[in-house]
Amino acid sequence: MSRQSSQIDYREVHEHLADLLGMDPDSAKVEFNPELGSVEVDMLLDFDGLVFVAEIKQKGDAASVGQALRHAVKAAKAHGRSALPLIVVPYMGQVGQELCEEAGACWLDLSGNASLHGRPGLRIQIEGKPNRFKSPGRPQNLFAPKSSRIARCLLMAPEQAVTQRELALQSGLDEGFTSRIIRSMQAQDLVVRNEAGAVKAANPELMLEAWREAYHFDKHRIVKGHIAARSGTEVLKAVAEAMDKKGLTYAATGLAGAWLLDQFAGFRLTVVYYEGDIENSLEHLHFREESRGANVWIVRPNDNGVFHGSSLRGGIRCVHPVQAYIDLKQQPERAEEASEALLQNLFTADRIN
Repeated sequence: MSRQSSQIDYREVHEHLADLLGMDPDSAKVEFNPELGSVEVDMLLDFDGLVFVAEIKQKGDAASVGQALRHAVKAAKAHGRSALPLIVVPYMGQVGQELCEEAGACWLDLSGNASLHGRPGLRIQIEGKPNRFKSPGRPQNLFAPKSSRIARCLLMAPEQAVTQRELALQSGLDEGFTSRIIRSMQAQDLVVRNEAGAVKAANPELMLEAWREAYHFDKHRIVKGHIAARSGTEVLKAVAEAMDKKGLTYAATGLAGAWLLDQFAGFRLTVVYYEGDIENSLEHLHFREESRGANVWIVRPNDNGVFHGSSLRGGIRCVHPVQAYIDLKQQPERAEEASEALLQNLFTADRIN
């Protein structure tokens, strides 16, 4: 078996699950690498009729968990109504937990956290145990500032397969770099190729969540401050007008972007990306730099790819919905509600076009 799961000791998984269930490990019937339907999974564990179809991954990131879920859920259905899909990782990330919950799957990690449910009398929830498997060094990030240009291009047109050369041109990256990112994405089942070799996102929502999990808005250069105004929309319009007058590249994001895109609920905080010399514009707006009570964040992005796909909405330039969704992570006010509202129709034909 070539999958990464072969590096994890299956006996540890078996014993850990038995311990969580309060059962004798020897009471379980265990099969390794059974084929259920057309799917081969890592383990099949039967504890006196309580059956788990387990997929085991070396990482608990969104891409790994999403890949495991596709196998486990399909195999559990093939086994029968009594089988529960189970995802096992060294440490389960927050997005991975959410993906399992959405799929109705159980999960456990070898750091001591778990969520087992799906049968009467079965409800085990353990949270808060620290990651015991942090590795030294810097792991590859497919969603680093420049690398994320590839994901952005694919998610802006998720139904359209494009060649690597086209992706390089769209993203402004060289073909060699683009090829390396696509190979890594393919290894994580994030993209698929057609017969002509063109690629597209295998599961757009999974790629989006994998990107969101790796994303840190605070890596941009953020200047927080205050502009006297009666509302967030008044601040947004004033900032946009000042940027337009100076001929600066800009685009609203965050809650202001969500409002422009979906007319989501009113907002207080205006967040705007910019490129160029903004000092004179801020002075004209009587901008006062301060973190406490800030109603505007002026953001110089760590990569200008954030402007890709931006468009005018009511005369104000706004980032693409994909970027707005990513940027709402860990922002204040009603950012989480706004991101959920965006996600509901993010990949519909009318939104993408």
